[in-house]
Amino acid sequence: MLSRKASEDSHGQDSSYFLGWQEYDKNPYHLIRNPTGIIQMGLAENQLSFDLLESWLERNPEIVGMKQDGVSIFRELALFQDYHGLPALKKELVEFMSKIRGNRIKFAPEKLVLTAGATLANEIMMFCLAQPGEAFILPTPYYPGFDRDLKWRTGVEIVPLHCSSSNGFRITSSALKQAYQKAQKLNLKVKGVLVTNPSNPLGTTMTKPELNLLVDFAIENNIHIISDEIYSGTVFDPPEFVSIMEVVNERTSSINNIRNRTHIIYSLSKDLGVPGFRVGMIYSENETVVAAATKMSSFGLVSSQTQHLVANVLKDKKFAFNYIEENQRRVKRRMEMLVCGLRNAGIQCLKSNAGLFCWVDMRHLLNSATFEAEKELWMMILCHVGLNISPGSSCHCSEPGWFRVCFANMSEATLKVAMRRMKAFIDSTVSVVNDNGCTCEQSVRVNC
Repeated sequence: MLSRKASEDSHGQDSSYFLGWQEYDKNPYHLIRNPTGIIQMGLAENQLSFDLLESWLERNPEIVGMKQDGVSIFRELALFQDYHGLPALKKELVEFMSKIRGNRIKFAPEKLVLTAGATLANEIMMFCLAQPGEAFILPTPYYPGFDRDLKWRTGVEIVPLHCSSSNGFRITSSALKQAYQKAQKLNLKVKGVLVTNPSNPLGTTMTKPELNLLVDFAIENNIHIISDEIYSGTVFDPPEFVSIMEVVNERTSSINNIRNRTHIIYSLSKDLGVPGFRVGMIYSENETVVAAATKMSSFGLVSSQTQHLVANVLKDKKFAFNYIEENQRRVKRRMEMLVCGLRNAGIQCLKSNAGLFCWVDMRHLLNSATFEAEKELWMMILCHVGLNISPGSSCHCSEPGWFRVCFANMSEATLKVAMRRMKAFIDSTVSVVNDNGCTCEQSVRVNC
């Protein structure tokens, strides 16, 4: 007696990405209460700079207490607000976004739509740009949650654009054409390409030639570009972050109206480390898209109290910009800890320069070059080693043996425990045979 949406199994909850979370929830690691529990390394959350935000809150009790010039504004914030969002917040957000991009781009507040997180922002864009059964091309590997966020309620299809480790998983013209041709063979109308830049799960920024390839492809096929740029403030090493809007702005506005078909998704969840605040946004030059997305945002508003607080945090320009710089330094240091720890265990990572995770190469630990072997290794690491990491198959990687490992959602001490566990796991391997694709035999068999 339920709806098809409620009864069907199309949410993507059976992905190993979500199953790993379920196992973690049953047995979470705690230094004192549960030192043998599972360490959560499948969550791209930034907990490295809470102390900076907490210090700001302590210095600004009036803002936290919802006062302005000593007068309470509680009633004003508690009453219903227009779903266009507080003008003060939108003003600060566009300035913050410009600063992260080196002020090479100027954003206009009236072209920004506030949403309750980037998850909703991406879904709204699907509703705005595509009909059920139409498709978006996504380069692989991609964030596992997109199978839920983009498809579940909208009916939109995803066509993978398979990238290869041979060139660091970079987008190529031939791969774009192959994905488009695959969609045509499946009788799917392609409405656009969605990329994450910096990439989740690769932890790399897209190059300008890649972005220009993307723009050329969109112009040639008269389709949209969505660039999810929620990690843009975490770039800690060269090359610097280049936004899709910067590349589009270098094109003449008359070329197939590409500016009106380019859209940015952003959020404060990663850069500012406040995912629980649910401050996401859509930025588009397309007035019709902005109008429609604003109406849809009424189903997922950011609370007025949150908008007020965040607007004041970002208004303190010295704090906001110092925060970004210090946070980038901390993310880099933590990334280096993970890379070093894995290297000591004989495991290499794709070279990264952004994000809260590393793309880790464990192909040499597979007993065969198959996704079945990848799943076996993942289960061993989850259940025996006690680390929840995300297998590449959950990210639709076309090559078995890659894993996303997060490092910023835990203390330094917990990361050290995780690295000791991984080193012990590798050292306890009975034998490793390198013969046309390495194989390994683990000393322990565990059922999870």
